[in-house]
Amino acid sequence: MDASATPARRLGRAAALALAVALAAAACSSGGGGSADTAVKSEAPGQGSIDINAKPLDQVRDGGEVRFPLYQWITQWNPFQVDGRYGDAVDIMRTLEPSLFTTDGTGTFKPAADYLLDAKVTSASPQVITYKLNPKAKWSDGKPLSYLDFKADWEATNGKKDGYNIADSAGYELISAVEQGADPAEVKVTFSEPYADWQNLFRPLIPAAGIATADDFNKGWVEKIPITAGPLKIGTADKTAQTLTLVPDPNWWGAKPKAERITFRVMAQSATTQAFLNNEIDFAAAGTATAYGQLKDAKDAVIRSASPWDEVHISFGGGGPLADVKVRQALGRALDRGALVKIANNGVPVEFKPLGNHIFMPNQTGYRDNSGEWATFDLAAAKKLLDEAGWKEAGSGQPRTKDGQALTLHWVLNESAPQAQVDLATAAQAMWLAAGVKVEVDKVAANDFFTKYVNPGKWDIASWRNTDSFPLSSSLTNFRLPQGDNVFGNYSKLGSEEIDGLLKKAAGTIDPVEAAKLYNQADARIWELGHTYELYQRPTVVAARKGLANYGAFGLASTDYTKVGWEK
Repeated sequence: MDASATPARRLGRAAALALAVALAAAACSSGGGGSADTAVKSEAPGQGSIDINAKPLDQVRDGGEVRFPLYQWITQWNPFQVDGRYGDAVDIMRTLEPSLFTTDGTGTFKPAADYLLDAKVTSASPQVITYKLNPKAKWSDGKPLSYLDFKADWEATNGKKDGYNIADSAGYELISAVEQGADPAEVKVTFSEPYADWQNLFRPLIPAAGIATADDFNKGWVEKIPITAGPLKIGTADKTAQTLTLVPDPNWWGAKPKAERITFRVMAQSATTQAFLNNEIDFAAAGTATAYGQLKDAKDAVIRSASPWDEVHISFGGGGPLADVKVRQALGRALDRGALVKIANNGVPVEFKPLGNHIFMPNQTGYRDNSGEWATFDLAAAKKLLDEAGWKEAGSGQPRTKDGQALTLHWVLNESAPQAQVDLATAAQAMWLAAGVKVEVDKVAANDFFTKYVNPGKWDIASWRNTDSFPLSSSLTNFRLPQGDNVFGNYSKLGSEEIDGLLKKAAGTIDPVEAAKLYNQADARIWELGHTYELYQRPTVVAARKGLANYGAFGLASTDYTKVGWEK
């Protein structure tokens, strides 16, 4: 997710719930002010699968500091806990804890040799995965990685333990047993049902010693990381200065990280452009017209772009007037998506294309546009739906009424959102008012956007990005029905047994063609539900300082901070 979208990233690549850019908060932004003419004069960057200035390690200097922006202070470090889904947090944790698999530019999983010698399906019925651990791999408390860690992660996240406020049980709830294999370095994981995306589980692996109780799970990782097992560790975490540093862990058994220090500084995305120009950071988002216009000709900047799993949407809540599906459907029909996307795309060198699917990106095999009528602008149809819902017209420019109540909704917007996001919200306000729906925009502090508003459901309309929702099964958490107080990643709290069933069946379907059919059936129902109004796939457009190696626009690939550094 991304609230500027600030990102909410799935645990599905090098983070899941990416550097943020979209529509409701400040972490990542979807557009900016400025003239499109400015951008056209410069050659637009290409949109490949990955663009990171890849360099072999012998061409990267040892030592030095690399400085990155961080869009909000990280409080919860447990990536399996519901508040630990923030994209940058998960990305960083994949370096501090064992990330058993990495992904390449095509999104293909590959075992991480520092942790896994091998991992494969050793039985089809029941499905059994056998992991052979690297015997060198050890936690910072000296214990070797073992089946006990896998077992603890499974038991904590499968949704069966009281008090564990989990983010997502997808996949884990299908595991029936975790056991030691032929020796202490072998782990056998047995599933009760087939699960196609098993490589996405235990990414990262969290130590059993750190989640032994619900209190440990929920609170033991707040403002601290009790145990690590990665190439880097926390050097300093200065909450007052809002600065975090990662340094090489001397106990690391793999290749030594190239940089001596990686520093993250918390700042609004809108501040990253000037910070880059002032040589305070080495990387900045360039996805807005304003940022791109200032950064594209900077003498020591290189613009990089790629196509990640990254979507910008408008979410509808499920309370008040929005409890009626016809009202939510009407909001979608009243929007002119093409006009909204143009506002976000203004001045940005890479085209933002309308997105017709909640689960697949257009560059993924299996993509189908299922938006149909639900994303087709039709003011008359929107008004008809509102009539059917009992909301009566009150005259031009006035909100409709029902039982003496005016149809007024609140859009919660991150106060650090770039101007293009404000412009987009303003345009949507006018479109909705034409249908008789008054929408007030409430700006809130960036650090409060998710924790005080989105997560607890104190909103009617909001916009953020969901990033890295692959493998496809990880999309379940965004749309599954809540269980008690646990909303998983479904902050709208809207869903259906049918959608849950289709998504779960797809996740257990090994044949990718058949799985794609099921995912698309689910997506069509999500559109009909009026859950989320998809806007566009967000290309990554960033500025990296010249000479920065192995970092930039990753597309579907995971980040490897050990290779990040400066060219010789």
